[in-house]
Amino acid sequence: MALKAVLFDLDNTLVDFMEMKKRCSQAAVRAMVEAGLGISEKKATGLLFKMYSEHGIEDQNIFEKFLRKVRGEVDYRVLASGIAAYRRVKAGSLVPYPRVRETLIRLKGMGLVLGIVSDAPKMQAWLRLAEMNLAEFFDVVVALEDTGKLKPSKMPFKQALQKLGLEAEEVLFVGDNPERDIKGAKAMGMKTALAKYGQVESGREKPDFVLKEVKDLVKIVKSYT
Repeated sequence: MALKAVLFDLDNTLVDFMEMKKRCSQAAVRAMVEAGLGISEKKATGLLFKMYSEHGIEDQNIFEKFLRKVRGEVDYRVLASGIAAYRRVKAGSLVPYPRVRETLIRLKGMGLVLGIVSDAPKMQAWLRLAEMNLAEFFDVVVALEDTGKLKPSKMPFKQALQKLGLEAEEVLFVGDNPERDIKGAKAMGMKTALAKYGQVESGREKPDFVLKEVKDLVKIVKSYT
């Protein structure tokens, strides 16, 4: 059966999210220390990333929680310094992986519908796409608020199929996490491709294809035409 759509995970599939998060967070910590945080940069960085693992990498109030943990209250001068530094670095760090835009253009030129299935909050997902100048390529974006379920739940994938109006066999899903992206998409019956170039987490779930570069998608899609 010919492919009619390609669905993508967002973070670490289209954008090197973890590297961006690391740079922005380190800049924020440095600024907060300079503003009078009261603990060393090394200790603060370790604590912040521990809190990311506890509260989620997408927690929009993580700096407030961090300051309450360190100082027992939110010092808004310190908070503002951290947020400003974070935003300055983010503006230059949120870029797509090499050849992403070129690949999306080629896939659209082949008549494919493109979409996103992300665990990120909806506004954050759209902001990342807009900041990378990629929003125009995507007809469907399914994010956390749409189902309230995280991958590998079938629900986000099922909603994406409903929005596309397609059968699972007509869709290829691309993601970096074997146990969330690949497992969830395979459970729905989609073809799957692992974005090896952005993979952070290991897992046993085996994809149909492994991508060393995002441009490898073009050859895969052509094999189904």
